[in-house]
Amino acid sequence: MHNPGTVPELVAAAVQGDQEAWNQIVARYMPLVSSVMSKYRLTAEDAQDVSQTLWLRLVEHLSEIREPRALPAWIVTTTRNEALRVLATRQRCVLVDPQTGSDLETPDHCELDDELLREERQQALRDGLAELKPHHRELLVLLMTDPPMSYEQISQQLGISVGSIGPTRARALEQLRSTSALKGLLTTRNDYEYRR
Repeated sequence: MHNPGTVPELVAAAVQGDQEAWNQIVARYMPLVSSVMSKYRLTAEDAQDVSQTLWLRLVEHLSEIREPRALPAWIVTTTRNEALRVLATRQRCVLVDPQTGSDLETPDHCELDDELLREERQQALRDGLAELKPHHRELLVLLMTDPPMSYEQISQQLGISVGSIGPTRARALEQLRSTSALKGLLTTRNDYEYRR
């Protein structure tokens, strides 16, 4: 394969076993993977583990990706989930000298957990909003502005009636809850809570 221009072409070729297409996918998205991993302060070994696991999962599931243009979002979500899994595993495996009386639950660990969970929620929300129809995304973004906008201002900006803002917001929030990004967040959080 010589330089396929689009992600769907690359994915289709890689699914058919084209090694060059696979190499191009890895080369194209490795900077994205590195960018996501950099947010989690992983050691070099942990980052390598996360990267290897991500690419292995992609090989396993490449033929199952229904919308190849969503590949970057899949890569971001899978990298983030794997980084969080590695961090959670590392925290459970901290060696402690029982004679020193040190406590595993130090404030630093709690702050790191809180920060990671906050980042994970924010990224999931951004990813979820990206999956919505543009008019629903625009409405939800305007409803979350600080300071809040009035319904009249939102009505003027979006060109919809004030009376339709509430029902449209309800539909948009329902769709947001059902996005793969937020479903993935809920699954990851439930798994994380179960393992703790």
